[in-house]
Amino acid sequence: MHTFLSCDWGTSTFRLRSVNADTQSVISEVTTHQGIAETYALWKQEGHDERNRFSFYQSFIENQLARLQEQSTDSLFHLPLIISGMASSNMGMVELPYKELPFAMDGSDLELKKVKTTECFQHEMVLISGAKTSNDVMRGEEIQLIGCDLKSNAEHIYIFPGTHSKHVTVINQRAGDFKTYMTGEFFHLLSMQSILSKSVQGNNHALIGDLLKSFEDGVTQSVHNNLLHNAFLVRTNQVLGNLSMEENYFYLSGLLIGTELKALVDRPVELTVVGNELMQHFYVSALKKLGMTNVNVVDVDKALVKGHCKVYHLLNGGIL
Repeated sequence: MHTFLSCDWGTSTFRLRSVNADTQSVISEVTTHQGIAETYALWKQEGHDERNRFSFYQSFIENQLARLQEQSTDSLFHLPLIISGMASSNMGMVELPYKELPFAMDGSDLELKKVKTTECFQHEMVLISGAKTSNDVMRGEEIQLIGCDLKSNAEHIYIFPGTHSKHVTVINQRAGDFKTYMTGEFFHLLSMQSILSKSVQGNNHALIGDLLKSFEDGVTQSVHNNLLHNAFLVRTNQVLGNLSMEENYFYLSGLLIGTELKALVDRPVELTVVGNELMQHFYVSALKKLGMTNVNVVDVDKALVKGHCKVYHLLNGGIL
């Protein structure tokens, strides 16, 4: 069995998995909310010495490897480690240059950095860099993208919901362009820090009934009016008693997601939403409300693992 270690180190989350590269399945996994941003802040508190930066991050990985070993029946010693996400950013272990688009969907021309073992760290590492156009950048989505199984050469847009959502255009099996939308960050700012925070209340309810109607009303409204005006309607909905605070929460979500997606209306391309189950539900519902019914979904965690497996096999069948 070909086994390796898969690490997704985002801004706010760290995920480490042992993976069977042949079946593309996760054997064991640990997660922590010490992402790159917190790790970077801790390193600066240690004295901000560039000479120990890489080893400081490695020490954190070692601690997580110890946690992962407790869950594993087989030894993880010497297994190669593939890392994607923000570890290659200017806040990460080492900053790598972005890969200039286009890049191939098989992952063969991504920007990689190989790091050999040392006496202190007995795992060969591969850091995967992000990608860029002339005016946009991403780190992490590129490996999720190559984990999506695209068979057609036709134009296809992959939607990655998140704090900074990405729409990646793929044609002829190559990612040729993408755009970033600050949807998640705007939602957080408006719902938590603006005057609208007094008009909304989040919950864990399913998006059904009146909540779904409020969400879809927000999507519809996003097409017809300016976002800056639409946003204030969240305030008046509550003041005038038009919606409950929970309904208003989903109305605001619909406004922002609809604003992100409305540029895709009438584009004759296939669409795929790459996200967790909750984000798939929100985005597919919004796309259908906008008239786009032929929408595929891909689980983002499975895409990430598949992407890492592609890189593993490209590197001589796992021999780094």
